[in-house]
Amino acid sequence: MHQLLRVMNFNVSSDGIGAGEHQSLERPFGHDRPERLFAWAGATASWPMRTDPGGSRGLDDYFTRDFARDIGAEIMGRNKFGPQRGPWRDHEWRGWWGEEPPFRTPVFVMTHHTRPSFTLSDTTFHFVDGDAATVLERAREAAQGKDVRLGGGVTTIRQFLDADLVDTMHVAVSPVELGSGLRLWESPDELLDRFHLEVVPSPSGVTHHLFWRR
Repeated sequence: MHQLLRVMNFNVSSDGIGAGEHQSLERPFGHDRPERLFAWAGATASWPMRTDPGGSRGLDDYFTRDFARDIGAEIMGRNKFGPQRGPWRDHEWRGWWGEEPPFRTPVFVMTHHTRPSFTLSDTTFHFVDGDAATVLERAREAAQGKDVRLGGGVTTIRQFLDADLVDTMHVAVSPVELGSGLRLWESPDELLDRFHLEVVPSPSGVTHHLFWRR
């Protein structure tokens, strides 16, 4: 069975922006109050970082709960791993994700500056220099028959879209405008030559955009 490359629970503003400008260690998404994009997921019962009981059920919770289903590996861009640019200056700092990263699979970090792999809990990070197709081949081998999740950020997703490698995509569009930053699209209609699209509004205010290959 074909191993899908899936974008899951990726968040953008109503003007298509997934990350603001001036990303830093203190501001991973490059803009203030990133929770404006992610609040819908954090409010669900299945949010993996939830420390208190409760949370919402329903449509949003379904997507949060689906995040790990049948995923055997993840691909992410270097900017999703951390804010450093160029050669690695500090190998002791091992990403934004803490000692218990939420991925629980091999993770392939795309970068022109490789470094040794390391493991935190049940997540192993590999740092790979290659084009989209080559990195996807490695991730599929590591996934052992399961699907591969394409985690972002915007530049990485656009790279795989441009290479026509994405099979399905779930993008949650939040009802806020950011104005400037890294833009996934001007309009989701740009992708309709290659994908079917279903748009599903949620009571939380976000609109779930579901794409699957034609």
